[in-house]
Amino acid sequence: MKKMFGFTLIELMIVVAIVGILAAIAYPAYQRYVEDSRRSDARANLVQLAQFMERYYTANGRYVDAAANAPVLPFNEAPRDGNTKFYDLQLQNVDAQNYTLQAVPKGIMAGDRCGTLSVNQAGVKAVTSGSVNDCW
Repeated sequence: MKKMFGFTLIELMIVVAIVGILAAIAYPAYQRYVEDSRRSDARANLVQLAQFMERYYTANGRYVDAAANAPVLPFNEAPRDGNTKFYDLQLQNVDAQNYTLQAVPKGIMAGDRCGTLSVNQAGVKAVTSGSVNDCW
């Protein structure tokens, strides 16, 4: 009798099940890393805007001009490059001596576990949900 080579249907289904289990475990971890990298980009942009605000303060002696107009931010979305934007960057609660910058998640990041990221003129960082240590 001739020897047969190949896989049985049962063996093939077991391999497919194992690959499916591995993918079910790996995909959520991958998604978390993607979200963390998007949040990291928003944090870097907030720091850049905070530096912009400090340069404005150094040049003008206050965060708003005499007509009570806040400075126009050089950019207002994160990431700065690419077509898909994941955060709106906003200047809030600005007066002569204080400001708060916020990164508000939008689109696919709207359900981010950290919520809105913020930093103020004193460098105090905050989030609307989650832990500051985990999110910043």
